[in-house]
Amino acid sequence: MEVFFEIHSDNPREGPGNYDSTKRAFESLTNLPEKPSILDIGCGPGKQTFDLLKLSNARITAVDNYQPYLDTIQIKIDCDNLGNRLQVINMDMADLDFEKESFDVIWSEGAIYNIGFKNGLLSWMKYLKSSGYIAVTDATWLKENPPQHLLDFWNAAYPAIQSTNDNLITIKKSRYKPVDHIILPESAWWEYYNPIINKLPYLKQKYASDKKALAVIDDEEKEIELYRKYSEFYGYVFYIMQKP
Repeated sequence: MEVFFEIHSDNPREGPGNYDSTKRAFESLTNLPEKPSILDIGCGPGKQTFDLLKLSNARITAVDNYQPYLDTIQIKIDCDNLGNRLQVINMDMADLDFEKESFDVIWSEGAIYNIGFKNGLLSWMKYLKSSGYIAVTDATWLKENPPQHLLDFWNAAYPAIQSTNDNLITIKKSRYKPVDHIILPESAWWEYYNPIINKLPYLKQKYASDKKALAVIDDEEKEIELYRKYSEFYGYVFYIMQKP
């Protein structure tokens, strides 16, 4: 785990995403209050959190259960005097502790897979005000009949991965109104992967005599290469929906 965290520490993002995709998703939310309350679940190092601050006059509560991410965000809050607009809380997304109907918007980029797409939608709904929105990104099959070794990878990494259509059906069955869905561009993946790629040569040298560490590095390289070869089959999709 040490080398895994070394690979992923101090990166701008912990999943595919970019400003333009966040902006497009946020712009699909209509009739929000002038200063909406937003809950950012699984905020990670907070790239999308600060993007949301730029895109709105919102008051944002950002939660994650990995304290180093929250510490990084808190430093930025203190430096930029953002304490009146953004607070961070160490909290498990599966065990949130907020009053019912506290938020106009729930946002979660690249994190809902931790508790499952359907489970997240159902368990988070109670924290939304009437007509509030949920916007999440999730890994999604974009094309049928993927190669077997790609299927094997996703069956190990995220066996609950579904197609876009299946996720839209899940949204409707979960009593939300679908608003929009947006396939993230490949550039959003490279915004996530490139900082990792830049670290790997140094880490290979550092751990040259550590077979377990090299195996972790090799897994990262294989994941990146799979996306390079087979991005037509899968991607991240922004799903935007509204509570009745």
